[in-house]
Amino acid sequence: MLTSVEEQLIVIEPAQRVLLLPHCLRRADTCQGTYTKQGLECHECNPDCPANQLRQTAIRLGYKGICIAPGGRLAIKYVEENRPLAIVAVACQKELQEGIHGVSELVGNGQQMIPIVVVPLSKDGCVDTEVDIKMALEKISLGCTLPLKTGVI
Repeated sequence: MLTSVEEQLIVIEPAQRVLLLPHCLRRADTCQGTYTKQGLECHECNPDCPANQLRQTAIRLGYKGICIAPGGRLAIKYVEENRPLAIVAVACQKELQEGIHGVSELVGNGQQMIPIVVVPLSKDGCVDTEVDIKMALEKISLGCTLPLKTGVI
């Protein structure tokens, strides 16, 4: 059963969505990504890395952008600069609350309300966190016509 926010996401083209991921999803021991002003630049070094898997899926589906952020402030800045019509966000509860509040403030500055589909981390802790990959892939692909092959990028 879909939530009302998920129903809103379904009608928005992937080209108008952004995916926000926490940098703590990367595999810290093997990650070769580099940090830029836009967040972690993934170098696709580890096919088992959740950040890489989710990022590759969003790219394949045609998402407007993907931000792998070290914190909520950068994610909010990314949303402000890219002005998506919808967001899929993976984060811990603390960052999700701050992010939703930050996006709400953007809305208060004249933007329309942006549907935010949330995928909470199943294990947090700021390093090598975990997410239910299957659930995250399902949320990212809501309303997309490209077939999703679970576990295959």
